[in-house]
Amino acid sequence: MTAQPSEKLAHFHQLIDTARPPQRADRSAGGLLPTRAFRFCEAVTSASAFGWYVFPPMSFSLIWTGEQVAWTFDGAGDWFTLGRAQFPGFSEQFDQAAPPDVRGYAPPFLAALPEPGVVQVWSGLLARTAPDWSLLLRPPANLPRLGYDLFEGIVETDRWFGPLFTNVRLTRTDTPVSFEADYPLFQAQPLHRSAYADEKLNDFACDTGVNALSSEEWAAYARTAVRPGNAAAIPLGHDAAQVRRRRRAESAQSVREPQPG
Repeated sequence: MTAQPSEKLAHFHQLIDTARPPQRADRSAGGLLPTRAFRFCEAVTSASAFGWYVFPPMSFSLIWTGEQVAWTFDGAGDWFTLGRAQFPGFSEQFDQAAPPDVRGYAPPFLAALPEPGVVQVWSGLLARTAPDWSLLLRPPANLPRLGYDLFEGIVETDRWFGPLFTNVRLTRTDTPVSFEADYPLFQAQPLHRSAYADEKLNDFACDTGVNALSSEEWAAYARTAVRPGNAAAIPLGHDAAQVRRRRRAESAQSVREPQPG
């Protein structure tokens, strides 16, 4: 039996109560975007804010020798070869709360995968989404990473209710790679199932050459890219200003529309 979808667009369950809960992603990428990008590039700020930041449940470090992975955390006092590791104290807490047939099945916090240098990291979260909505789990948009990369995945969380994790690929050997509890581990982005259906993604075309542009397309390009008196440049922040005006107008229209009931 599948889990019931959420009444919210997304509903997170943080099972590790000391962990930082998810938060709405930030237009400034946590203040790390260049000032010009934050002020004038709506494409960058919209991408940065799309979804929710998901944090690791604790600070920890990994090191890859080229053959095996080891891990440690503050207070551990040593490095441990990684196979599967539980969050400290969590398996006991899980078994105390779980029904009898689920005891012993606490999700591992870390697991070394068969692929060289790849580690699965559990966020401490379970998640559900509204009907026909999935979560795209991907690297945090426009935030830097050092020493690792992330695999991306789409999870149909309206149907599948399980641990929300990411797979980390370590990109350097013999040097510790640190993950901080207050720095986003990955970004969860809502994605309607129709958006990645084959019939949608197969519905595309590509015309070749400038002569393929229609008069309407040339006119649209001129409105976007040509400034009167200067055909080589557009005003700084022109796109951002247009998008913000359109959003304000749409918001005002939704307020004016009569509500049912």
